[in-house]
Amino acid sequence: MNRSKMRALIIDGYVDEPAALGVPPYVSHYVRYAAGILMMKDFSVDYLTIDQLRGFTDLGRLRDYELVLIVGGVAVPGKYVGGEPIKPFEVEKIFKSLPPSCLRLLAGPYARFQAARGGTFATTKLLGADACLGPDLAVELYNFLFKTERQSNDWSLVRQASALGASVIKQHPRYPNIICEIELSRGCERRTHCSFCIEPVFYPKFTSRPVEDVVEEVAELYRQGCRAFRFGRSANVLAYFSERNAGRPVPEVFEELYRSVWSSCPELEVLHHDNANPMYIVQYEKECRRILETMVKYNTPADVLSFGVESFDVNVLRKNNIANEPEKILRAIEIVNEIGATRVDGIPKLLPGLNLLYGLIGETKQTYEENLKWLRKILERGLLVRRINIRQVIVEPGTPLWRYAQIKKLKGPDPRLYKVYREIVRREIDVPMFKRVVPEGSVLRKVYPEYREGKITFARQLGTYPFLVGIVGKIENPVDVVVVDHGPRSLTVLKYPVNLNTASHDELKYLPGIGEKRASRIILSRPIKSYEHLKEILEDEAIVERLQRIGVVL
Repeated sequence: MNRSKMRALIIDGYVDEPAALGVPPYVSHYVRYAAGILMMKDFSVDYLTIDQLRGFTDLGRLRDYELVLIVGGVAVPGKYVGGEPIKPFEVEKIFKSLPPSCLRLLAGPYARFQAARGGTFATTKLLGADACLGPDLAVELYNFLFKTERQSNDWSLVRQASALGASVIKQHPRYPNIICEIELSRGCERRTHCSFCIEPVFYPKFTSRPVEDVVEEVAELYRQGCRAFRFGRSANVLAYFSERNAGRPVPEVFEELYRSVWSSCPELEVLHHDNANPMYIVQYEKECRRILETMVKYNTPADVLSFGVESFDVNVLRKNNIANEPEKILRAIEIVNEIGATRVDGIPKLLPGLNLLYGLIGETKQTYEENLKWLRKILERGLLVRRINIRQVIVEPGTPLWRYAQIKKLKGPDPRLYKVYREIVRREIDVPMFKRVVPEGSVLRKVYPEYREGKITFARQLGTYPFLVGIVGKIENPVDVVVVDHGPRSLTVLKYPVNLNTASHDELKYLPGIGEKRASRIILSRPIKSYEHLKEILEDEAIVERLQRIGVVL
């Protein structure tokens, strides 16, 4: 082997943090920054995902590397479709397989703590690493390799690393069908913080990345073949640049950012967002309205602003220093609806998503009742929310909740109540809400197949919290689909447009009002020459009109 160029391997174990996601099809900023820093050190950089590595029968091929960096860990666990984040025992197994001469580095949440699931205490362990790198990965990896002491939040270094490391996305197994998480800011704009939140632990100071740096990185990733992006590495995207305006929003910077991105990347397919603070919207309604209008002007459909509601129980809110008020949360939802509920192909451009968290200080049975009461109010007022995430808190080192738990016994969520009320929300709120958000006949463009179960292919769009859809038939490539039915967490769809003269029996029977017998009647009557002919076949004018409304063709 040519020793003039050392070899480094980045193993993407996937991250899931409050403000960062790297589970496929997402590619996190961490792995791209790390690739750039390693290239600066003149490493030849290879990239593998943990799912690829799980397919290896022998880890012996890893012995050719001088450096192996694992990036991974979960701080806000969820259910994953595109891949399963690395487990702590897998980190240890990989590091143990390496020769003594190989440098073992660990980054991401697992470099600070590990947690098996929600509702548990995190633990801290090196997991066999020679060094654990902190959340400011670009600076910490640079300082480690170059033996320097560059200061945290060095945006000039991030700019170099992000542009240089962008090419690593071509090694992703899903390339080019990926979405890149783009960092806008670090930390939380609030002066005090929620009891459970790790964002201020990772980044004590709120700081925003220069607009030109963001645009340059997006443009380079676009040049490398990426067409989908999310401004997601922010605790509150609406506060971008606010530290330069005494904490107030800066609407002008969003117009500059989006206009520049589209100018550099004219064939973008996805431009989405993640976190936003509902109380910030209400506090600075005039400025935030302008920002939301700019977002809706430049984003792509099915975008979501994740609201960290956490609880509607005012006692829990107060005891955990969560700066929310139930009525103001509803006001924030109204504001986003007023601006973002405009539809393209039946799909809203921008809606809020709600995060509810259980296992916090002061939680009682009344907490579950309060949450359900306010969710019902949202439904009764005709407001739209894209999704409701319900999860259990992880008690993580460095947070006020961790310190509280060391002094007082902190009870986790009541398992029975948690399960019962979660199911009530799924049944009473999710299903009717789902039908409002994506009504029958809505068209989802370019959904990517994920896995199959029997005759159904499950697929998702690239984007933030994409709809999981079940497509009738075997689908191997991206397709457009039309919504024909709703479940609590997924949609039943058909390839769009549905042609009555070519559709299969299985496809036809899923059409609204058709079923087995009418599907057979349609097939036996082909070719169907007109909608009048179809009315004669089905003997039901209302069903034919319904089929026309969802775009069925002949």
